[in-house]
Amino acid sequence: GRNEKMVKIFELIHHIAPYDSSVLIIGESGTGKELIANAIHYNSPRASMPFIKVSCASLSEGIIESELFGHEKGAFTGAIASRKGRFELAHQGTLFLDEVEDIPPATQIKLLRVLQEGEFERVGGIRTIKVNIRILAASNRDLQEAVKKGAFREDLYYRLNVVNIKLPALRDRRDDIPFLVHFFIEKYNEKYHMRVKGISQKAMNFLTDYEWTGNVREIENTIESILVINSPGVIDIQHLPQEIRDVKERPEMIPIKIGTSLEEVEKEMLIQTLKATKGNKRKAARLLGVNVRTIHRKIEEIQNLTSTS
Repeated sequence: GRNEKMVKIFELIHHIAPYDSSVLIIGESGTGKELIANAIHYNSPRASMPFIKVSCASLSEGIIESELFGHEKGAFTGAIASRKGRFELAHQGTLFLDEVEDIPPATQIKLLRVLQEGEFERVGGIRTIKVNIRILAASNRDLQEAVKKGAFREDLYYRLNVVNIKLPALRDRRDDIPFLVHFFIEKYNEKYHMRVKGISQKAMNFLTDYEWTGNVREIENTIESILVINSPGVIDIQHLPQEIRDVKERPEMIPIKIGTSLEEVEKEMLIQTLKATKGNKRKAARLLGVNVRTIHRKIEEIQNLTSTS
């Protein structure tokens, strides 16, 4: 991305990469947390050493400790041989814990020990193993809220959160959408040996207006789908998925007559913005630069005026 928020994140990555401080990457699903972790590792002095990734959400409570710390032969039914865990495999390198909020409380205690002392025992083992690793963690949830609810250890949170990187959602950096669209067109042109020349401005307007709840991952999947299904010379509106075509372009202007009272201007702005966002109050608040509570209050005021008139 080229958005100002992303440029600042890139600058931060280059600044912190040489150090061994833990980094907590926060962002919605699909915003590119793993790419940020990759960038930190491969710009660090550990770049030539292992970079081990773990999706904590994909591991059940019964096997997560074995996956992270390894196990000894006979530690449990099915443990027919000793096995190294991800921490041992990442020795001298970097361990990336994705969806770290899903680590069970009992395992959180052992993870905290590794962060503090750099040592652990395999499941069923008595030998203390020392490791030298850098920890990168990612979450798509508010870990501070999880701490308040008692679902995540406060001391572990602060150990992970030495450096905090918050990735903006794609809807909060819409100026990056055209750049991403052209990037993915080029990527899949090369991958599938296609010759798609670009995208029409009208089609781009629809893509820019779309919410992209799946963020960068969703826009990449959409461009790949358009190319493999249509093989267009130039992407146009008819090539877009129906759910994107159903989104109308945001109006650029709301005409206001000279002499209109400020109260009427405010009312008209709110009504037209809500129409443009199909009643989505959060989106309307974002477009108008106010919080959602203000939108609700203004709607109540308009309804009260209408009912009394």
